[in-house]
Amino acid sequence: VPLPSMSRTAAILLAAGRGQRMANAVPDKILAPLAGKPVFAHTVGAFYRSGVVDTFIVTYRDQAQLLELSAYAPTPTLFVPGGNERQDSVSAALAELPEDVKYVFIHDCARPLVRPEQLVALHKIVRRENAVVLAHRVTDTIKVHRGEGQLRTLPRQHLWAMETPQVFARALLDRAYARVAKRRLKITDDAAAVELLHHPIALLENTYPNPKLTTPADLAYLEFLVAELKP
Repeated sequence: VPLPSMSRTAAILLAAGRGQRMANAVPDKILAPLAGKPVFAHTVGAFYRSGVVDTFIVTYRDQAQLLELSAYAPTPTLFVPGGNERQDSVSAALAELPEDVKYVFIHDCARPLVRPEQLVALHKIVRRENAVVLAHRVTDTIKVHRGEGQLRTLPRQHLWAMETPQVFARALLDRAYARVAKRRLKITDDAAAVELLHHPIALLENTYPNPKLTTPADLAYLEFLVAELKP
């Protein structure tokens, strides 16, 4: 059942990345087989089962990828050509959002293990806080290397590793990305754009593995995790 028009929610699914660190292990990491279906299909399935999104926008790299993605995308889906950088793809997708969309999930399709119940929780939080990110606590000791052997330890209790989805009120996201463009900044996640507005961002702690497929070794790890998750 579609949500009321005043609270429509969109998902921007980012699939246009070039996956250079995969070292040609697979032609396209987003379409790489994972437990019998493409990585992309796992992501789409989680969003579909959550029931919180009624508008999908998928960024794609080229026509060949578009053809493959369209076989697994929900109906209807708007496909938008991606840009050179992640932030360019997000900006291109934002520009195509229907006017009545109020909240926006942004998700890297290279994270196929996001869970439907997490999407439901994120949706509930964003309607209250206007900004929320799925994240996990850092367990390693992180140090800043200042050169010449100079190290500084960062207090671990304050460190969180950002994941996706990252979810925001659409008006807030539009303002944030406009500021990024105006200042010609380079950012690696959407929270960094919203931080420029000094707007609070809630964190939803993820206690489940949600790795990003970046290297060939990650694919084997994801296969193991999917097998473990099977009932």
